[in-house]
Amino acid sequence: MSAGRLSLNQWTTRSWSVAEAVDGCARHGVEAVGLWREHVAGHGLAATARLVRDAGVRVSSLCRGGFLTGGTWLDDNRAAIDEAAELGAACLVLVVGGLPGVAPGEPPAPGFSRDLAGARARVADALDVLAPYAGERGVRLALEALHPIYCADRAVVSTLKQALDLAERHPSEQVGVVVDTFHQWWDPDVFGQIARAGDRIASYQVCDQLSPLPPDVLLARAVPGDGVIDFGPLTAAVAAAGYAGDVEVEVFNADVWAADPDEVLATVRARYAALVEPHL
Repeated sequence: MSAGRLSLNQWTTRSWSVAEAVDGCARHGVEAVGLWREHVAGHGLAATARLVRDAGVRVSSLCRGGFLTGGTWLDDNRAAIDEAAELGAACLVLVVGGLPGVAPGEPPAPGFSRDLAGARARVADALDVLAPYAGERGVRLALEALHPIYCADRAVVSTLKQALDLAERHPSEQVGVVVDTFHQWWDPDVFGQIARAGDRIASYQVCDQLSPLPPDVLLARAVPGDGVIDFGPLTAAVAAAGYAGDVEVEVFNADVWAADPDEVLATVRARYAALVEPHL
């Protein structure tokens, strides 16, 4: 039986290759998958495009482009856009990058920049270049605002409002936003911004937040129902805004990664049916 609009983000079952993830989706009745570029590269871009087409699986997103605040973003993001076009992905997710000189998992480089406003201006300037390139190739960029704890090293865009302010400088078919429950559930303005987003919503990603937080806060995500987030109101708001695309479950969690991927996907499907789907 089909799981409808549920999509498996490949990182949830991190140990699965592209081929294993697509096969797992087929066996569990999941009709869409969110792919990661490094896995696609390992399988081969053309081979991956054939695989998903032959399996009848939608590519709900390709993750990720971005990191626009450094000095070497252009070629990699153009390549990511080309890859998304080849895969027929519904969007290319952009994690925009942190302060210049601050990289994920590394100490700040000597002479790193503390200029947060300047870093955000770099993101806007980069989008001015990338949005037309994406539009020419039929690819929609999806800006993902990350929780403020990741501002220094991953994303100087922390709220849905900030993401929309950037996206609205460009045609909706070129630049949209990601609504991600983990990153945005805490925001007191989230419901107003979801309503504002309307057809700018390019992706809806759901996962829970653990409490207490683990030592590595990057791994604080959980399968829906295992944390503190109330999915009903957020999902209903996304539906009321007009979003009719796939709903990705994206989980970064060491215990989930260590578990049997088939058991994880079965749990994901059951939690989606119970906590998310009734509100779409």
